[in-house]
Amino acid sequence: MSKGARILKQFSLSMLPFSDAASDELPLMQLLRLSLFQVSVGMAGVMLLGTLNRVMIVELTVPATIVAIMIALPVLSAPFRALLGFKSDHHRSAIGWKRIPYLWFGTLWQFGGLAVMPSALLVLGGNTVHDVPFAGEVLAGLAFLMTGLGMHMTQTAGLALAADRATDETRPRVVALLYVSYLAGMAISAIVIGWLLRDFNDLLLIQVVQGTAVVTITLNVIALWKQERVRPMTREEREAPAPSFRNAWADLARGGTAGRLLAVVFLGTMAFNMQDVLLEPYGGEILGLSVSSTTLLTAAWAAGALVAFALAGRGLARGRDAYRMAGTGLLTGLVAFSAVIFAAPLGSSALFFAGATLIGFGGGLFSVSTLTAAMTMPAEGLAGRGLALGAWGAAQATAAGLSIAIGGTLRDVVNAHALSGDWGTPLMSPATGYSFVYHTEIALIFVTLIALGPLVRSHRPSLHQSGETGRIGLADFPT
Repeated sequence: MSKGARILKQFSLSMLPFSDAASDELPLMQLLRLSLFQVSVGMAGVMLLGTLNRVMIVELTVPATIVAIMIALPVLSAPFRALLGFKSDHHRSAIGWKRIPYLWFGTLWQFGGLAVMPSALLVLGGNTVHDVPFAGEVLAGLAFLMTGLGMHMTQTAGLALAADRATDETRPRVVALLYVSYLAGMAISAIVIGWLLRDFNDLLLIQVVQGTAVVTITLNVIALWKQERVRPMTREEREAPAPSFRNAWADLARGGTAGRLLAVVFLGTMAFNMQDVLLEPYGGEILGLSVSSTTLLTAAWAAGALVAFALAGRGLARGRDAYRMAGTGLLTGLVAFSAVIFAAPLGSSALFFAGATLIGFGGGLFSVSTLTAAMTMPAEGLAGRGLALGAWGAAQATAAGLSIAIGGTLRDVVNAHALSGDWGTPLMSPATGYSFVYHTEIALIFVTLIALGPLVRSHRPSLHQSGETGRIGLADFPT
């Protein structure tokens, strides 16, 4: 290769952060095609959490409590991701496929839920005449549950398939690319679906949601086509006793590292996400910030996270311990939530924005560090990558969903007592409910630090110490 060609290749690798995610086992074009399943999952996420959330409350006048229950139903299936991943590790078929059947049936559940959802929502909104009690609630609940189950099954099997085909060196960047595809799917579909529903009516709702179902199955079929190698199994192999989930989990948790790491991920995610729906209302209601000002909180949070990613990448490349870096992120969270709490009595919007930035920094540092540790989670014996990735996804998704629900509930319950004077005049303020949630998050950070301690003591840095595998680039950043 000429010197000019080498310079051009190096330049392209530096400008295209995901080009080094490809390998001989998983070429770039096949990787990009496989990533389409994440686009479909992101599209379904926007439909459930954004579009249909608003449509049910505003256009269909469904009570907010019922809507909240519907939105929470997909989270109920998140803990089963570990079991689904385990099943895909040990699936037996004459063809020899493991991941493709679960990716396909996850696609069917996702497609089926979206296909029946608009009709169920119209029944729920009272736009049809029927004599069956709670028919709308039951049908809509089933549609949301089917879609959520399909999303979890598709995502778990798809990530495991990508991890199987990637090499040890490219696996973290492959997984990161898939999560970026997930975000891209959410962003693009939010724009397209919002534009299509600008003139809302019942027929248009049916067309858009069922059109999303068709796009889902189309993208996923393209994604899974010829992605898994055929490894024919003999009849004896197929009829051999299947391993138990309990034994596989025991292999994964051997030494206590996996179970403790998942507990840390769960607790830390709870700690950083409980304020997710409260930060902007806190700025508007308590500090009197305008809508445009509170919108900038997202930019401040993102800026803090980006700085954290850059520092974490540099630290991991120099051999810093991932668990210690996660602890640094948690300690930053203590400062961040303290700043947000004191912003109210001091009336300081600058302190509030600093706190929001530090929340992004601490959460980003915690995320990139625990992701690095999770990617090296021991998978021995019966424990395969599907189980490991399923367990990671189950811990993160469950914690995120529960923390948001708990945070909003705590704020409402505490404020109901505080504003009624049950706790005395000094606490008769709408800031009391918010402050209680932020103090709860600080307590959760301390609990997470306690859970993290044994990992810090027992772990010995072994990753990213030298050479090409130690490089952390943009493609390695978690979402």
